[in-house]
Amino acid sequence: MIPTLATSEEDSAADRILLEKLADWSERYTPLVTLDPANGLILDITGATHLFGGEEALLVDLGARLDDQGFLPRAAIADTPGAACAAARFGAASVVPVGGSARMLEPLPLAALRLDQETVSALDRVGLKRIGQIVGAPRAPLAARFGSTLIRRLDQALGQEEEAITPRRPAPPLIAERRFAEPIVREEDIAATLTSLAATLGSSLEARGLGARALELALFRVDGFVARTTVGTSRPIRAAGLILDLFREKFAGLGESFDAGFGFDTIRLAVHATAPSDAAQIDLTGEAVAEADLDQLVDRIGARIGVNRIGRIVRRASHIPERAETFVAPDDEGLVKKNGALPSTDPSEAIDRPLRLLARPEPVEAIAEVPDGPPVHFRWRRALYRIVRAEGPERIASEWWRDDELSRDYFRVEDASGHRFWLFREGLYERETATPRWYLHGVFA
Repeated sequence: MIPTLATSEEDSAADRILLEKLADWSERYTPLVTLDPANGLILDITGATHLFGGEEALLVDLGARLDDQGFLPRAAIADTPGAACAAARFGAASVVPVGGSARMLEPLPLAALRLDQETVSALDRVGLKRIGQIVGAPRAPLAARFGSTLIRRLDQALGQEEEAITPRRPAPPLIAERRFAEPIVREEDIAATLTSLAATLGSSLEARGLGARALELALFRVDGFVARTTVGTSRPIRAAGLILDLFREKFAGLGESFDAGFGFDTIRLAVHATAPSDAAQIDLTGEAVAEADLDQLVDRIGARIGVNRIGRIVRRASHIPERAETFVAPDDEGLVKKNGALPSTDPSEAIDRPLRLLARPEPVEAIAEVPDGPPVHFRWRRALYRIVRAEGPERIASEWWRDDELSRDYFRVEDASGHRFWLFREGLYERETATPRWYLHGVFA
């Protein structure tokens, strides 16, 4: 019938990828974008239309941009997602006035309610072709014959039943963006814009007593491509200079050439995670400055290789040496402190410990003159060591809720060659075990 009609095989996977890219691009209008493969994209633009001069201006801008990219868009705005989908696919009005969804829906075919083809065909066989024919009809017979989906879709389109829209990406708590009449391409202009956006977010964060822990920079290119870069911090920050430095380190760590294409017309900076942040206090000892410098170093390294690939050693509430410390990522440090980590102790109160602690205590063969005394000699890794000096014991017991572990008696010993070791005997004679075992736990420098 149409000899010039061009056809091609359907590629659902490629269509999905294209739709996701369009969803990324659509976030220039609102961060609340959801994918609906059967109907395209649904955007919740509540409270955002004034940024584009109103609903009509937003639709004109959206249509023109998609047309420039080679698409033939159909878009509509209504007070419910169902009514917007119906107006976009089957209606004539591009902007449905508030409260006018019912009048707009009445002349449209029942397929506009996003029903499956089987239900639409069943309704057609009994003479029901338009939405207006079922709006005032009894609900019970319709639901019994055609299913509850028909009634639910009708109520959702009319606004009588709420339809939840789940954004494909969680909406950030704070956003600052800048739109340009002419696209920008220079890195200096982008850096200046980023600094300005960071200052705006910094004021909002300060007013709330918060700092940013995760930030995302989105660069919207005029050809539809969206470049996103995310950085994390080891501590809450809100200074514009620190935020700019983190993104510079991130771009340097990527090692990729900066491709601005035909330029960026929108730049957005979003805060995805926050944490309480009090005003900085300056002390006279310089400890606060040193701590801030260390945190800044961790953030800069984390921006290059990933913040979760950097860790800090924090103390744990345990006297057992292998459980007394743990290695955590900077963004998990606050959680660790809440779950039993201890603050740093005074060095003068610290007990002498070996500089090298084995990951796991290694068993040794040891002989002592008296049952509770230090060893006279021991064999470790097939080498025999004769003890000339010994200090101890230092008794360390397990936590009271661990009834399956034995007490330990630690000794600091030195052999004839000057090598110093940290040994312990596991189990108390005749109280916990009849045959205690010896282990080597560390080596002194």
